Amino acid sequence: METLITILIGVLVTVAVYLLLSRSLIRVILGSAVLSHAVHLLLMVMGGLKKGSVPLLGEQAEAYTDALPQALILTAIVISFAVSAFLLVLAYRTYKETGLDDLHELRGFTDE
Repeated sequence: METLITILIGVLVTVAVYLLLSRSLIRVILGSAVLSHAVHLLLMVMGGLKKGSVPLLGEQAEAYTDALPQALILTAIVISFAVSAFLLVLAYRTYKETGLDDLHELRGFTDE
């Protein structure tokens, strides 16, 4: 199962890099969102996909699951949602002011 999720992480990173290298501002924002999802899956796989009981003192369980990867993923999800929302508002405001979505035109490059 971990091998399958690792392959999925590789595919998501590939798609994210492709989107990040495009000229459209919306594609760059979507690429950063896809990359953050890949990082969330990577944190989950690195934490280990284990089955077990909750880590409470006093219970006699054979295996415990670690809650730290789940806390890190939850924090990363909240941060990536806030960054994505900020970038979407920034892109909307840029489009309203300039009427452009192309990053090369926004930077002032001329066609060669």
